[in-house]
Amino acid sequence: MSASGPAAAPARRPFAPSWGFRLGALALLAYTAYAVPQLGLSLERLSVGFGEAGHFLARMLPPNFARWRLLVEGLLESLQIAVLASAIGIVLSLPLGVLAARNLAPWWIAAPVRGLIALCRSLHYVIVAILFVKAIGFGALAGVAALVVASIGFIAKLFAEALEEISMKPVEAVRAAGAGTLAVLIYAVLPQVASRFVGFCLYQLDSNLRNSTLVGIVGAGGIGGTLFAAFKRFDYDFVSAILIAIIAVILLAELVSGRVRAALR
Repeated sequence: MSASGPAAAPARRPFAPSWGFRLGALALLAYTAYAVPQLGLSLERLSVGFGEAGHFLARMLPPNFARWRLLVEGLLESLQIAVLASAIGIVLSLPLGVLAARNLAPWWIAAPVRGLIALCRSLHYVIVAILFVKAIGFGALAGVAALVVASIGFIAKLFAEALEEISMKPVEAVRAAGAGTLAVLIYAVLPQVASRFVGFCLYQLDSNLRNSTLVGIVGAGGIGGTLFAAFKRFDYDFVSAILIAIIAVILLAELVSGRVRAALR
C-alpha cells in the first residue's frame, strides 16, 4: 500500500470484448445469411425497384390541385376523426390510468384494468379499424372507434406509469386531513402529473392525425379513402397533391403542439 492510500483498482475498458457478445454477433450474422435468401432479398430486385420508383415519382409531378374541394373535404373529415378520437380516448384513459396505477388501486382492480389496456395495445390500429368496418360499416364512425382504442392503449398506459412514480407524501397528507378519494386525486395526485398528462395527450393527437389517414385506406373515413381511390385510378398527380396536403397538416399540427408544450413548461 502506498503512502497516498490503497492502490486504485485498474480502470475497466469501455466496450470491452466478451465471448457472449462475440457469439451473439456471430449468431446474428448467421441468421441474416440464412434469412436474406429465404425472403428473396437481392441487390437486383432493389435496383429494379429504384428504377420503377423513379418512373412512379415522375408520374406524380407536377401535383394536381384541381380537385381541391375533394381534398379539403377529406382532410376535414380526417381532422374531425382525429380530434374526436383523441377527446374520447383522453376522457376514458384518465380513470383507467388511475385504476391501473398499483400505488393507488388494489391489485384486484389494477390487474384486470392493466389487462384491458394491454388488449387495446395488442392489435395494430389498422387491424382494429378493419374489425370496426366489418362490424359497423364504412365511414368515420369506424375510424373514430379504432383510434379511440389506440388512444386508450397509449395514454392510459403512460398515465398509469406516471402515477406510479409520484410522491406519496402529499397523498398521505391529504388523506390524513380526512379528504375523500376524489379530493385526494384532485389535490394530491393530479397536480404532480398534470403537465406530463397534457404532453401525452398532445402527442396522441399528433399520432391520431397521422393514423386517421391510414384507417381511411381500409374504409374508416377521412383523406385515406380519397388517397386510396386516387391510387386505384392511377391518378398519381392527384396522389401527389394529397400527400403534400397531408404533410402540410401534420407539420402545422406539430408546430402548434410544440408551442403548447413550450407554454406549459
